[in-house]
Amino acid sequence: MKFLALLASVMVLVFSTSVINIAHAKDTDSRKDIKAVKSDPLIRGAIVYKNYCALCHGHKGDGKARATKLYGQGNLVITMDNNPPEFYEKMIRYGGGSVGLSRYMPGWEDELSEEQLADVIEYLYVMSEPEARGRAVFMTNCILCHGVKGNGKGRASVMYDPKPADLTRSDKNDAYKKMIITNGGAAMGRSGVMPVWGLQLKEDEIDDVIDYLRTILVVPPPEQ
Repeated sequence: MKFLALLASVMVLVFSTSVINIAHAKDTDSRKDIKAVKSDPLIRGAIVYKNYCALCHGHKGDGKARATKLYGQGNLVITMDNNPPEFYEKMIRYGGGSVGLSRYMPGWEDELSEEQLADVIEYLYVMSEPEARGRAVFMTNCILCHGVKGNGKGRASVMYDPKPADLTRSDKNDAYKKMIITNGGAAMGRSGVMPVWGLQLKEDEIDDVIDYLRTILVVPPPEQ
């Protein structure tokens, strides 16, 4: 009898755990959503750009970066003019000198894969758009909690109470969002789980994220 009672208890526990896991699976981002982000060349290209190019060319490609002073009066601004993609591929693959530009621009052929080369070129074409830059920052920093869709249903959301905010229905204005992203949730009287992103992201990156967040709102944006 004791064995049967124990077996029944185990079955109840397994069933309860399964129900909880199913509920959590429904509440969090689907694998399909995560896969879509991982397969997006613009997101992959943004990661390559940040790791290899931003140090000299800047977050926006405006030539304002930590290494700018090393090149004196050299022009580090990225301009995607009328040149074909092959021009930029050659420049990135073999260096600036290969296309008649600065010899200080290194060739990345030995460090980047063919996929990375193609991805970063795609990203360069949208890098002038704040929303595109912001989407890349969001997808590489915020989705674990807020979710791929920004609806608060990220993979880690089930761990927290209160849950991460549904940013698609936020009633906060841009100024508030900038403060909470920069200073963290605790500083704003909200969840202390919300990190102090001002320690990791530049102000320009935070501004770009806020621009992107406007594009995912499904309710009228709050007054500023």
